Amino acid sequence: MTLEILTADSLAPVRHGFFTRKGGASSGIFSGLNCGTGSSDQSDVVRINRARVADAMQIPVHNLAAVHQVHSPDVLTVGLPLETPAIKADAMVTSTPGVVLSILTADCQPVLFADARAGVVGAAHAGWRGALDGVLEATIEAMEALGATRGNIAAVIGPCIGPSAYEVGPEFLDDFVQGDTENTRFFSGGVGDRMMFDLPSYGLHRLRRAGVGSAEWTRHCTYSDPDRFFSYRRSTHNKEADYGRLISTIRL
Repeated sequence: MTLEILTADSLAPVRHGFFTRKGGASSGIFSGLNCGTGSSDQSDVVRINRARVADAMQIPVHNLAAVHQVHSPDVLTVGLPLETPAIKADAMVTSTPGVVLSILTADCQPVLFADARAGVVGAAHAGWRGALDGVLEATIEAMEALGATRGNIAAVIGPCIGPSAYEVGPEFLDDFVQGDTENTRFFSGGVGDRMMFDLPSYGLHRLRRAGVGSAEWTRHCTYSDPDRFFSYRRSTHNKEADYGRLISTIRL
């Protein structure tokens, strides 16, 4: 099966892709393109999957940059050669041609950034905690430090958990309204004391408030499309032992 790579016109002509689970070598609960080195999938198979991604991005696999994601607002500026082992952070930026920035997700937002005019790109892993703590704004600031102009940056949120699938409790709401009571608009009613949270709308709000030139979501929900996407929450609901990780990439 061939790889399926979702793209966004607003990031063109910068090469990028939100990879689905299709076209990979993994099997079982990881069936498809599981690129999670931290998963319990066979490490040799994950390496095969990552090599297929590198080939699709037209670079050697050792130019595939990654970070040890920890739901932080921390951003790493990347050049060649890449640092190993992976540093704890949740976003990367680069102005170095041939470096592919890669982010792993399984419900959290993968966000790709490009200022094609300045030759600067970025990639962020933005779950609710990272988005709330400012990882998107920090990525934009790190791009500016490399010469990007905020108003020229295009930002695209890839496949993530959608608002109809993200049920949360009252303590979750408390985290969001503590700093800004207007954040209640990203929550809608659920059953009992439960609510539904609109993660991509919150991400778009943060990006647009930061002043990027354009911001959009691909409108793909990871939870509701098991044939194409891995989902941490769906795997938990199905009582599966582990889950695959999707990869999103961008390069100059």
